[in-house]
Amino acid sequence: MFKVFITDKLSDKGVAVFKAEPDFQADVFPSLPPEELKKAIADYDAIVIRSATAITPEILEAAKKLKVVGRAGVGLDNVDIPAATRKGVIVMNTPDGNTIAAAEHTVALILSLVRNIPQAHASLKEKKWERNKFMGVELYGKTLGVIGLGRIGFEVAKRLRAFNMKVMAYDPFCSPERARQIDAELTTVEDILRQADVITLHVPKTKETAGMIGAAQLKTCKKGVRFVNVARGGIINEADLAAAVKSGHVAGAAIDVFTEEPPTGNPLLDVDNIIVTPHLGASTEEAQVNVADVVARQIVDALRGRTIANAVNVPAVSAEAWKELKPYYELAERLGAFASQYVGGGLKGLEIQYRGDMAKQKTAALTPVILKGLLSPSLPESVNLVNAPIIAKERGISIQETTGGEGVFSTSIVLGAETAAGRHSIEAALSGVEARIVAIDGFRVDIRTEGTLLLFFNQDVPGMVGKVGTLLGDAGVNIASLTNGRAAKGGEALSVFSLDTAAGEEVLKKLEAIKGLRAVRQVTLG
Repeated sequence: MFKVFITDKLSDKGVAVFKAEPDFQADVFPSLPPEELKKAIADYDAIVIRSATAITPEILEAAKKLKVVGRAGVGLDNVDIPAATRKGVIVMNTPDGNTIAAAEHTVALILSLVRNIPQAHASLKEKKWERNKFMGVELYGKTLGVIGLGRIGFEVAKRLRAFNMKVMAYDPFCSPERARQIDAELTTVEDILRQADVITLHVPKTKETAGMIGAAQLKTCKKGVRFVNVARGGIINEADLAAAVKSGHVAGAAIDVFTEEPPTGNPLLDVDNIIVTPHLGASTEEAQVNVADVVARQIVDALRGRTIANAVNVPAVSAEAWKELKPYYELAERLGAFASQYVGGGLKGLEIQYRGDMAKQKTAALTPVILKGLLSPSLPESVNLVNAPIIAKERGISIQETTGGEGVFSTSIVLGAETAAGRHSIEAALSGVEARIVAIDGFRVDIRTEGTLLLFFNQDVPGMVGKVGTLLGDAGVNIASLTNGRAAKGGEALSVFSLDTAAGEEVLKKLEAIKGLRAVRQVTLG
C-alpha cells in the first residue's frame, strides 16, 4: 500500500487519481502546522503540496519512508531541494499547468494599473463620483518591458502586442527567432529600465535575481513607469518600490507576490497607487484542476517505478535505472552548472560528446541534466529535466550529441558551446566517483567541482599569478589551492584559484584591469 499525504487545498480531480488506484491511500490534512506535520508524515511514501507547506530538512528527517515530494504548481521556494536530494527524495512540480493563468492575471493587473480600476471601484462603492480623480493612460503605443521571456513572459508579451504595445525583452537564453515571433526587441535590463512605460517581471527568485530591482535601478527608470510582479516575492525590493511610488517617480505598481506571505506589515500595502492581490497568479479553476491531476499522475508513476516526470533533482528515467546512472548524472550536473557560469549568455549551439563508459550509458537522460544546469540560472524555475530540451529548442539553441572518441580519461563528457561572443570547450571526467573539470578551452586542468573558483587567462611570465594573489590577499580573500595549465612555455596559461570566499565585484573589476589578464570568471558551485 502506497500512502500519500496531501497538504494545502488540492482539487478533487487530483485526489480522485489516487483513489482510483487500488493500492494507494490518500489522506488530506489541509493547513497542518509544521510540528504536527512532522509527527504525522513518518509513514507516508509521498506528499503533495502547494505554496503554503514548507518542506524543510526537519520535515524530511521526520519523513522516514518519503520518496516523492509533488508540488501542484511551479514554484519550489518552499522546498529544500538539496536536503531532499541528499535524502534521496524526488522533487517534482507541474511547470506548464498555470502558464495561461499567470499570463492572464499579469495582463489583468496591467489593465487595472493603468486605468485605476480597483481604486475607482472602491470609490464608487462608497457612493462617490470621482471621474477626474481616476484619469488613466492608454497602453496603445506605449513600451512594455518584459524581464524574463520564458513561457509566461512570452504569453504576456503576445497578448499585449494586441494592444499595439512595443515590446522590449531581456532573456539571455532567448533566440532572436523566438523573440521575432512576437515582435519583441531583445535588449538589456538597463535599457528596459530606461525606456519602458510598463515593466513586468517573470524570473525565478534566485541568488542573482533577489532584489534585482531596488532604489538604484528605480532611479534610472523614466518618470511615470509602472511595475508588475506576478513571479516571486523579493525580486523587487519592496521598501524601495513603495518609496519610489510615494515620491511620484514611479506612477504605480501591481504586485501579486511578496517576500513574506501573508504580507503583514509590508510597506506596499500602505501606498494608494500600488494594487495588490493575494498570490492569485495561478488561481483559476482550470489551472488548479490541471496541476492537481498532473502531479497526482506523476506521483503514481514515480512510486510504481515508471517514468519520473517533471523532476527537478533526478533525470526522467525509471527508479531502477537511476541507481546505475547516478554517478554519470552527477558528472553531467556539475558540468552544466560550471558551464552556465563560465560560458555566460548568448548561447547558440551545443556539441556534447560522451566518451568511454559514458557512451554506454543512457545519454538521452544525461543531456537534459547538462541543459538544465546551463539554462536554470537565467530562466524561470519551470525549467526542469523534462522540459529543458524543449526550452533550449524554443530559444534557438541547436544541440548535437555524439558518442565515442578517445581521450585521456576513460569516462568523460566534452561540451562545446557556441555563443555570440565565441566558442568554448569544457571537458568533465569521473575520478572514481568524483566529478572534475579536466580541460577548458584546450588547456589541461584538474578542478574539483565545488566551492568558489576564480579563472583567468594570463601571459605565462613571472609575476602574473603573484599579482592576482596579492590583490586577493589585500581584499581579504584567501586562496585554498591553485592549478595552472599552459599550452607552451611563455605563451598563454589558464589559472584557476579555489577560494575560501567569493571575491566581490570591485575585486573582480580590479583583476580585469591587470595588464596581461583576460576573461576573468568567478564560478560558484554547491
